[in-house]
Formats: sequence, C-alpha cells, structure tokens
Amino acid sequence: MFDLLKIDWPILDFSGVDLTPVPETQWKALLALAVAAVAWHNLRRASAKANGTLANIPGPGGASFLQGILGVTIARLPSNVSIIEECVKYALTLFSDGRAVHVKGQFGRDVLYTYDPKAMHHILLKDQHMYDETAVFSSNNNVTFGPGLLSVVGKELVLLQLSTNTQLQSNYEGDRHRKQRKMLNPVFSVAHLRHMVPTFFGVTKELRDTFAKMLSKGPQEIDMITWMTRVALEIVGQSGLGTSFSPVTEEHPEHSVAAVKQLGPLMSVLLLPRLLIVPPVFKYNLGGAWLQRLVVNLVPWKAVHQMRDVIDTMHQTSLDIFEKKRDALTQDDSDADQRQDIISILMRENMKASMKDRLSDAEVLGQMSTLMFAAMDTTSSALARILHLLSIHQDVQSKLRAEFREAHENFGDEPDHDQLVGLPYLDAICRETLRLFPPVSTIVREAQVDTVLPFSTPVKGTNSEQVSEVLLPRGSAILLSILASNTDPEIWGQDSYEWKPERWLSSLPQAVTNAHIPGVYSNLMTFAGGGRSCIGFKFSQLEMKVILYTLIRQFHFSLPKEKTYWQMTIISSPTIDPTLSDLRPQMPLLVSLTEES
Repeated sequence: MFDLLKIDWPILDFSGVDLTPVPETQWKALLALAVAAVAWHNLRRASAKANGTLANIPGPGGASFLQGILGVTIARLPSNVSIIEECVKYALTLFSDGRAVHVKGQFGRDVLYTYDPKAMHHILLKDQHMYDETAVFSSNNNVTFGPGLLSVVGKELVLLQLSTNTQLQSNYEGDRHRKQRKMLNPVFSVAHLRHMVPTFFGVTKELRDTFAKMLSKGPQEIDMITWMTRVALEIVGQSGLGTSFSPVTEEHPEHSVAAVKQLGPLMSVLLLPRLLIVPPVFKYNLGGAWLQRLVVNLVPWKAVHQMRDVIDTMHQTSLDIFEKKRDALTQDDSDADQRQDIISILMRENMKASMKDRLSDAEVLGQMSTLMFAAMDTTSSALARILHLLSIHQDVQSKLRAEFREAHENFGDEPDHDQLVGLPYLDAICRETLRLFPPVSTIVREAQVDTVLPFSTPVKGTNSEQVSEVLLPRGSAILLSILASNTDPEIWGQDSYEWKPERWLSSLPQAVTNAHIPGVYSNLMTFAGGGRSCIGFKFSQLEMKVILYTLIRQFHFSLPKEKTYWQMTIISSPTIDPTLSDLRPQMPLLVSLTEES
C-alpha cells in the first residue's frame, strides 16, 4: 500500500488532512496524470507567451487614449451623425484579417474583440467560470436595477495560490447568479408560457382596437415605437408582474414607468461617469447613500437627473407591487395563491425555499425592475425593427398577412402556443430579423484568472505567424461581437448581410451546424449562451408573434417621409433625429386598414 502522508512535499502542507491510504499503482497513475497536465499547461502558456499575446493580435491603430476604439468609430462618421448603425458596420470591417482583433478600449486598455466560435464556446460555456461580467457592467446594473439577474456576479473559482505557509488554498465566492436563475427557470418554461397566451392576446387586442379607431378617418402616421413600448409594458405588467400599468388606448395616458425606454440612450450619453465613477462608488459605497444622492441632485447635468428620475420611477413601481403581493401572501389571501404571473409564482416559491436558496427582498425587487426593463425594451425594439422591415419589403408583408389569414380560418383570433409558434413564415421573419439586427450587438466578459483562449481559425499575427490561441492575463476584457457572428459569410453564406426570411424555410448551410455557435437560440448569438444567456427569450418570441399575428392581419404598414435611424447604443432603438439631441426613441410609420378589415 502507498501512503501519501509519507511523501515529503516541498510546497504543500497536508497536515491535519485525513487521507485514506490507497493502492500505490493508483497514486502513481494519478501523479503521472497530474504531472502531465501541469507540463501541458506550462507548455501552452510558454507557447502563448512567445506567440499568442494580445500584442501579437492585429488591430486598428489611431484610437484615442480617452475613448479608445469608440473614438475611431465616431471619427469615421459624418459630423452630424452620432453613434448609429454605421458604427457597427465599421466595427465589422475590423475583422478583415480574421475572427479576432486587438483593439484599444477606454484609457488605453487592451481588449480582445472576437466572434470566433471556439473562443465564444470557451468563454460562455466550457470555461464560463473563468469569465464573468465586468465590474462596470455589474456595478451600473446594480445601481440601476438592484441585485437582479443582470447585476449579480457569481464566481466559483478554485485558484492555486502559495501563501506564507505554502498551502494549497481555494477561493470561493457564493454564486448568487446561479441561485437566482435556478429560482426563475420554471416560470420561463414553455409549460408556463402556454398559460400566458390569452393574456398576451387580450392586451394586443386593445392595441388593435386603438389603431382601428385612430384610422377610422383614413391612413395616418403613427409612432410605432411608442405603441410597441406601451403594449410590451402592459404585457409584462399583467403576465410578469400581475398588475396593469395602463390600458393601451388613446384615452389613457402612458404610464410613467414607460420612461424606462430612455435608459439605453441615457447610458450612452453618460458613458464616462458610468465607466469612471460608478464602479468605485458602488464597490466601496463612497460617501454613503445620502451623500451620493446629494451629489446626483446637485450635479448640473440634465442627463444625470433624467437617469435618476427613471431609476426612481422604476424602483418605486417595483416596490409598490412587491409590497402589495407580500402583504397578500402573508395574509393567506386565496386570490394571491392563484395568481400565475411570473413574480407571484416566484414569491410563493421563494417563501417555500430553504434559507440557503431563498432570495432576499432586494433580490426579488431586482428581478422585478430587470423584468420591467428587459422584457419591454428589447422586445419593443425588435418589434419596431420587424415593422420597419415589413414596411420596406412589401412583398414579405403581403406573404405574412396571407399566412395569418389562413391561420385565422383554422385557429381563429387566438391560436394557442403551439399553433402560433408553428407558423413557418412568421417564425422565419422573427429569426432572420434577430439574426441580422440583434437588439444588443456586443457583449463583454472579463477574465477572472490568467488563461489561454483558443481559436477555431488561426489569426495571422503581427509577426506574420499563425496564432491559434492567445494568453489573457487576469482582468483582460473580451468583446464578443453578436452581430459579426450572426452575419459571418463563412458560416451563413455570401448573402449573410441580406435580410432574407426564406433562408429559414429550408435547410441551413452545413457550415452553420459545423460552427457550433454557443448561442442558446437557433445557432445565433442574439440571446447569448451559457449561464448568462437571456432567460426570457421564449417569452419575448411569443410576445412578438402574438402582436404581429394580431396587427398584420388588419393593418398595412409603409414608410413615412422621415428617414429612420437606428441608434446602436446599449439596446438598438430607432429615431428620426440623427443628431440624437432628443433621447426619446421615435419611429413613425404610415398605417392604414387593409381591404379586408
């Protein structure tokens, strides 16, 4: 028999550890494997240091120290155009030499910008514990939404460290994100979504009747983003939060929480304070809440006050709903026990959970604010984009309307979940729009440890050698381009930059399957992948399909005189003001009743 405790280890102290003796042959095999693993790891790191550092990855020059690649992008645009879709188009040109480039971020920070499938697979799936959201992302979302799914960062890392007594140590931080997601997964399941369809249709029919009344005297321009925001907000209010914000009619004013739609543009305007001030203030709670509030109130910047007011409205709305639900549940209200909205179910299950798994009140409030923003903002933007595209491509609009009318003959006004998702052309339009125009075009991750990131396709280094992996020191930032992945010609074909719903009606290119894109949805990166993928993407898909089914059958949409610009900020949103002097998203379309309405 072989006793491990008799070995003289120079760097590891196992005193006090109970190790049962094991056969010598097994320990020799384990030790050989361990030595081989360490040797291979060191060999890879040595190779990466010689050939695979970020400095050897090609990239554009000319970036300013303050703005980084963002400054280069803006400089290439006309002086009267701000950060709109042309920025993303320029960003795609950076990948002319491969699927990974080395760019400069703000204040000269080295950043890897990539859409390599293997690299994304390691970052989002295989080694996701080694990569997490940045401090900028998590701190700003904590300040904006509270400790919800978008905000909390969960790390579960085992690090080899040599302390003063040369002992093997582990570094563990509780994974709050995983706990929250586990609690929320059931309420976003298809089984639960089936029960939401009648609610979705009920709200959408209010919008249909409102449009019909507005068009009773003939065609007119209607700001679609306003109404898509209102209908999406009311749907998430009733099905997500168990409340009605405001009926979707002209007679009822828009609820104040709809101002959440301004968050994306405001985040872009306030980019520098969000990068420089919020992270340290949040991390160290500098000055305390009262002083932080005083500074926000006194700073002479309108955008700061607008952001403050939006956050206050969102938080107070969530708090009011939460307190009513909590009181009803604690008073054994039978009606509260029957409510099937997402937050009611979450709160009931949370009360049953063990103390270890239970979410705090602050975390539940964080989910409410996050749901209010994410389910409304991204969905309304995606719907506006589809309506805009249908206004451009009238043949597609007509074909979709024909599919809806045939479905109406078979299923009536309110097809169920399976009937609705089974409409092929509707599904193709949604997929193609989300492929070519993802509401969020880029996501960011940060290496939590020193690591080596492999590429599926080597990149030609600045030293003219092929680079198949890159060494990323701890703290390295990685930009993952959703848009570049979704439009890669080598994967999607030479027509990858064209909006062609028909591509989804037949077999996709074999290259799509072979690429092994780690996205959670349809070989696309639109909803990301892994443990931080969009938990509500099925909710969003169903909502979009219900609204399109109800509106396209009765209304015809066409382009107005004004040109629509798409702001590629945090979440893409439309505007008719290319200077972005007005932060309110706007997208008027000319709407008329169809002949058969």
